[in-house]
Amino acid sequence: MRLTILGGGGFRVPLVYGALLRDTGRPRVEEVVLYDLSEERLTAMGHVCAQLAAGHDDPPRVRATTDLDDALRDADFVFSAIRVGGLEGRTADERVPLGLGLLGQETVGPGGIAFGLRTIPVALRVAERVAAVAPRAWVINFTNPAGMITEAMQRVLGDRVVGICDSPLGLVRRAARSLGLDPGRTAPDYVGLNHLGWLRGLVHDGRDVLPDLLGDDAALKGVEESRLFGPDWVRSLGALPNEYLYYYYFTREAVAAIGGAPQTRGEALVRQQSEFYAAVAREPGRALEVWRRARRERDASYMAETRETAGAGERDAADLLAGGYEGIALALMTTIARGGTDTMILNVRNGTAVPGLPPEAVVEVPCAVDPGGVRPLATRPLHGQFLGLVQQVKAVEQLVIEAAVTGSATVALRAFASHPLVDSVSVARSLLDGYRARIPELAAVLHPAG
Repeated sequence: MRLTILGGGGFRVPLVYGALLRDTGRPRVEEVVLYDLSEERLTAMGHVCAQLAAGHDDPPRVRATTDLDDALRDADFVFSAIRVGGLEGRTADERVPLGLGLLGQETVGPGGIAFGLRTIPVALRVAERVAAVAPRAWVINFTNPAGMITEAMQRVLGDRVVGICDSPLGLVRRAARSLGLDPGRTAPDYVGLNHLGWLRGLVHDGRDVLPDLLGDDAALKGVEESRLFGPDWVRSLGALPNEYLYYYYFTREAVAAIGGAPQTRGEALVRQQSEFYAAVAREPGRALEVWRRARRERDASYMAETRETAGAGERDAADLLAGGYEGIALALMTTIARGGTDTMILNVRNGTAVPGLPPEAVVEVPCAVDPGGVRPLATRPLHGQFLGLVQQVKAVEQLVIEAAVTGSATVALRAFASHPLVDSVSVARSLLDGYRARIPELAAVLHPAG
């Protein structure tokens, strides 16, 4: 099989390649094609992957290109992990709202809207090229905001594009482990949107054990989300929230923590990745060593401000070792390619799985996966407290897609103003003006007259 990775110079590529090196099944990936706009980044990832492959028998071949059609042609699977505007765009996503007293975060709130506006046109062009030169390929979307980008790409590719995120799987693993259970022998009742969902049940041997967890103080301490939100709030919900819901439930605290930090997450990653790529260019023979050191720093600092504010403590060592996106992507790819069945939490077209949402809306729910494709499993209806938030955020996501497709600044303004983390139309106008001024890729999407 041939796997193409879009954003092939990105920092997470070695995680995917390392997972492929550990995969012994058949058929297997024989060639990995890395696509990126930056030859420097492609060269660095080539060094890291070559050093990862050292000592392995018959590792997948790695080829790099800056030509999109060349990268896509004859691909069986495409992993899309692009970042339009680079990390500099991410820092603007964060700083523009922080300057207005709002949440500055990459995928949640105004930052997610700005990220989506400039990314959707590029993602649609990618989808069109996949349809033209690799029409049988499956696209597994890592690109954030994952639900929004997946929904836009499905306009071209239909159900052959599936979005993935490791947050739900991490939550399920932590909940099961805290009860001393094997996560692989549990069935989660998880429902929501990307970065906005709840674990409402966890079935083991035919019984929902989530009430046992919610009633056990000691067990709850073993779940990072419980430490983040506080056990009393988790119990009041009757569910374990995805970690990103912290930005909705504790907005003031999150704004204060992020705004009060010496640098945003994006600014920290700009520094870290600049140092990484420069170090590899100086000493390519130590590329793998340098990458591993940078990865440890990156993983340990994930959502550090909010964990510190909430007193949630350090990230669990088991989470850092368990892996994330790469494992989900590989499991999805191999199940489709090799046969068998699996159940995975994925971002897919709703249909009728989540009552109260449009059929075309991409939702994040457990899905049945087999060689025939991916099908969402029906979920229990969301009650009003959860459903209202999901409906409002989904409406915003669909406005962002409309604005990006039509180039309408008026629709983009409606998207900003409709988000629950934006508190006035005047502020929404300031957000739109600020993003247009700071991010050329976003300004280019919207018509000057609005």
